[in-house]
Amino acid sequence: MSPIAPSPTSPDSSTPTCPVSSSPISQDTLATPSRHRTIIGITMGCPVGIGPEIILRLFQQQRHLLFPHGEQSPYQAVVLGDIGILTACGRHLDLPAPCHPWQPGEALPEGSIPVLPLSALPADSLRYGRPDRETGRAMARYISEGVALVNKGLLDGLTTCPISKSTLNAAGYDYPGHTEMLADLSGCREYAMMMAGSRLKVTLATIHCPLREVAEALNSDRLCRLIRLTHSSLCTDFAIADPKIAVAGFNPHAGEEQMFGREEVEILAPAVAQCRSEGLNVTGPFPPDTVFHRAAGGAYAAVVAMYHDQGLIPFKLLHFHDGVNVTIGLPLVRTSVDHGTAYDIAGKGLANPQSLAEAVRLAASICRNRAAARKSRLQTREEQ
Repeated sequence: MSPIAPSPTSPDSSTPTCPVSSSPISQDTLATPSRHRTIIGITMGCPVGIGPEIILRLFQQQRHLLFPHGEQSPYQAVVLGDIGILTACGRHLDLPAPCHPWQPGEALPEGSIPVLPLSALPADSLRYGRPDRETGRAMARYISEGVALVNKGLLDGLTTCPISKSTLNAAGYDYPGHTEMLADLSGCREYAMMMAGSRLKVTLATIHCPLREVAEALNSDRLCRLIRLTHSSLCTDFAIADPKIAVAGFNPHAGEEQMFGREEVEILAPAVAQCRSEGLNVTGPFPPDTVFHRAAGGAYAAVVAMYHDQGLIPFKLLHFHDGVNVTIGLPLVRTSVDHGTAYDIAGKGLANPQSLAEAVRLAASICRNRAAARKSRLQTREEQ
């Protein structure tokens, strides 16, 4: 019997309130590590989900991560998690799990997975797909410690493995999810979710909102803020000069001259006009059934979608395995896999690490791009 045995169901949980406190961090004052290679912290996510498995598979496939001092290592990674859980996962799935305890500031080990041990959960009594309050508290600690380490300059950025939102609440952390917790810990109010892939990038005007409420949730001011965030991220995080942004319509055929709705005329077009007056290269609203095809063909750097499935269906059609969730607007770099805890396949050896690999790679790339942008700003100030 495996120390962590698969289970088909997950328990329900209540949602008590227990806010997490952390000092806000500023992008202009983030400490820059004196290292020449980027270090990304990978939070382990839910201990009884697929997070431990995809981490082990990542290090198994990305051999340069095991040898951080080699010339073939463009970036490095450390795991914020639980050595016992990772070891048990490796034993259960017959995966290499050469975990080595690591503390911030120490040299990274050769040939081992560096793990900052932030929990010591009882692997013998846990079951895959059965999170509880203790696993919820552990998930939260991985996140909060990750933010603190970036704040101190001991990590450059974070890549997060999936968590259970209901279990996070049950453990006493009153957040809808990862993003809101990270925003609170970093003192950020203006942030958004971008789904990023090599062919398509999408930001969302509304996220987990019932379709019947989307129209009422849209307004020009919020849409302007999202367009500005999208533009800023494309310029700084992705190093795209003067990025072209498309705004998708809300109604079929973008309203068809108001035959199918007035949101395009009353909300979307004014927001586009305002942002264009500010110098942003944004156009639309365009019919949703064609704009994503044009963007995937290279016409636009990103599409602003009006609701969750409008943006994520075309995105996941193209990037189901290699898509990355990027939280734009945060002062720290945070990327994530674009999938959930996958309790239904946890512990079965079926998890695909490709999204995690892309998320770590993209986090490192964003760190380098932000550092270059900061250097450029400092040079500009000195020349003035």
